[in-house]
Amino acid sequence: MTPAATPTPSKPNPNGLPGVPTTDTTDSKPYVLGTGADETFRLGLQHRLWSGAAHALWEKARIQPGHRVIDLGCGPGHATLDLSAIVGPMGRVIAVDESPAFLKQLHDLSQARRVSNIERVLGDVQELDECIEDGHESLDAAYARWVFCFLNEPQKVIQGLRPLLKTGGRLAVQDYFNYERTMTLAPRREAFTKVVQATAASWRSRGGDTDVMGKLPGILEREGFVVEHMNVIQRMARPGETMWHWPQTFFEIFTPKLVQAGFIEEADRVAALEAWREASANPSAFVLLPPVFELIAVKK
Repeated sequence: MTPAATPTPSKPNPNGLPGVPTTDTTDSKPYVLGTGADETFRLGLQHRLWSGAAHALWEKARIQPGHRVIDLGCGPGHATLDLSAIVGPMGRVIAVDESPAFLKQLHDLSQARRVSNIERVLGDVQELDECIEDGHESLDAAYARWVFCFLNEPQKVIQGLRPLLKTGGRLAVQDYFNYERTMTLAPRREAFTKVVQATAASWRSRGGDTDVMGKLPGILEREGFVVEHMNVIQRMARPGETMWHWPQTFFEIFTPKLVQAGFIEEADRVAALEAWREASANPSAFVLLPPVFELIAVKK
């Protein structure tokens, strides 16, 4: 079998680290939740808590050894590394992110684990035609988790991805719908609800959409894909459970940013975290987590 052409990163550096500047890892368009050590830890915890769902979706998408896969909005690369283990030494994972800091973290993790089948590409997933060259119909699959909800032009991702996927290639997505109406503390606390609504409003202000999965099937069908699988994963957590820390770490990191951006007052932040602390000490409490919708679409 003749190997497919390797996509070329748009911004290679002199030391051969695709898409990552050697001296400057400053994010010119920073990830909304940040790229610091606290967010890196949160993303690692998040991946481990949701890795079972991710692996189940990859299996449904028929990702297998020897495949070429693109991880859209890879972040520090937790899913990328798992995908690299599935496709193996004869396969390839192309990890695309617009954060040099995250791609540097992925490089370091890959080096530490002696993983050599990952190609890092610095770029906006809404501009795949600019950051990936010579990749025409070379990919077997694509994956995106909690990426489309942050984008202002999700259709551009699909338009850029379509020429890269082989006919019959699959896109697997996990993302949100009905986020702000579902995520709730029980017993209900108005302070917590206010922060959830402010979170959704802040994403919308940057062009994001916490209901994006309600629109994505229609976009895919218009761009020449057939949606072959859809499902929703609804989870809850109780105090003391590991999953309880998923929303806890998120709001500890993000509520100060909501204050800085003017979506809530400092008093609102304090009240929301106090409500969470009280719920954490209440064995009868629980949190209903935002539903994670998943789909698999096939390129016609």
